[in-house]
Amino acid sequence: MKIVIIDYGAGNIQSIKFAIQRLGYEAILSHDVETIQSADKVIFPGVGEASSAMEKLRSTGLDTLIPQLKQPVLGICLGMQLMCNYSEEGNTKGLGIFDVNVVKFSNNVKVPQIGWNTLTDLKSTLFKGIREQEYMYLVHSFYAPICAETIAVTNYEMDYSSALKKDNFYGVQFHPEKSSSAGELLLKNFLELK
Repeated sequence: MKIVIIDYGAGNIQSIKFAIQRLGYEAILSHDVETIQSADKVIFPGVGEASSAMEKLRSTGLDTLIPQLKQPVLGICLGMQLMCNYSEEGNTKGLGIFDVNVVKFSNNVKVPQIGWNTLTDLKSTLFKGIREQEYMYLVHSFYAPICAETIAVTNYEMDYSSALKKDNFYGVQFHPEKSSSAGELLLKNFLELK
C-alpha cells in the first residue's frame, strides 16, 4: 500500500510517519502532484497558522489537487481546518471540502486548548473499536462548529466538531499520532479503509 503524507512545510510530519511505522506500514513524504495522486491513502497534516499554510498550498498547486483526490484523505489538526470553507485565522479561504467555517474560541476559555479531551457521538468506521468518551490529544485555538459532516464531538466551552467526513475525505481536530493507543487505532482504521 502506498501511503503519502503531504509535505508542504506546515506539519509535524515525522511523528505521523513514526506512528505509521509502528503500525507496520511505510509512508512517503511528498509534495509532488503525481506521487500524491497515485497514493492509496493520503494524510494531510498541519501545524501552524492557516493563512501562511494556505499560501504554501497555493504556491505548489496543492490547493487545487487536494479537493480532487479520489482515495481516502485524512486531514489532521490544521489540515482538517484548511479542508473547510473558511477560517477566521488570518481571514483564510479554505479548500471548501467540508461545508463549515472555522472560528476562534471566545475569550471565556484558555486558548489554545492544549491537552487531552474526550470524543463523543462517534459516527464512522474511522472510530471502529474506539469507545465513546475516549481521550485524544488536542492543541488548537480555532474550531469547526457542529455541522452536517460532523462524525465526532468534543466539548470545550461548547460542543464542536472534533472530526468531519464527506465522501472520501476525513478530518480530525486532534492529533492521532500523539493520542496513545486510541490514536494509533484511528490511524490503523484509516489505513484499512476500503
